Amino acid sequence: MSVTHCHTHKERHFAASDTVRDLVLGMADGLTVPFALAAGLSAANVASRVVVVAGVAEIAAGAIAMGLGGYLAARGEIDHYHSERSREFREIRDLQREEEREIVDIFKGYGLDRTACEPILAHFRKDHEAWVDFMMRFELGLETPQPGRALRSALTIGGAYIVGGLVPLAPYMLIDRLQPALSVSMVCTGLALALFGAAKGRFTGVSAWRNAVQTVLIGGLASATAFLLAHWISAA
Repeated sequence: MSVTHCHTHKERHFAASDTVRDLVLGMADGLTVPFALAAGLSAANVASRVVVVAGVAEIAAGAIAMGLGGYLAARGEIDHYHSERSREFREIRDLQREEEREIVDIFKGYGLDRTACEPILAHFRKDHEAWVDFMMRFELGLETPQPGRALRSALTIGGAYIVGGLVPLAPYMLIDRLQPALSVSMVCTGLALALFGAAKGRFTGVSAWRNAVQTVLIGGLASATAFLLAHWISAA
């Protein structure tokens, strides 16, 4: 008596690359830029209140600027997609033989000749929508934009920037003395950068440890540069 075992194969692929990219962009800049500003002002020996006011202003301006940049970038991708899609419809209508040759060329890379492609071509001649969808993905490498992508990108980047920016600034809000606030800010920001880098590595399938170290080093370099520059200017 034979027993047949049926196993359901489930593939797990990460499908939120756009959202992760926006989070990375907003959070990375939110953690490093306000901290570099706070460190630079601390080197100039200003009051903690000045650091807080300047930091809040920078976070607001940075979140708006980066959110707007994300919106315009996503909007540009959407406009580009629709422009290319309209062009593909025109080419299929006016240059059908050339478009068929392009399909055959694509499948040649998979070992198929024109004879093997003929059933596909026959189907595409009847269904131009499917033809255009195929060309958009396999000729141009363009995916259909998600509805609301531009606004979602703007809110994600801007929100991540605000959250990241509050981490290095919070110690200055809670501690009146400048140097203790700077020390606590350095620890908080370093930990946040490490956790952020590790999380990014986990989501993108890259080494979490390597990403954590890399993120901390980049953030530390930016902050150290701002600190030393402000210290040099104030001492001059």
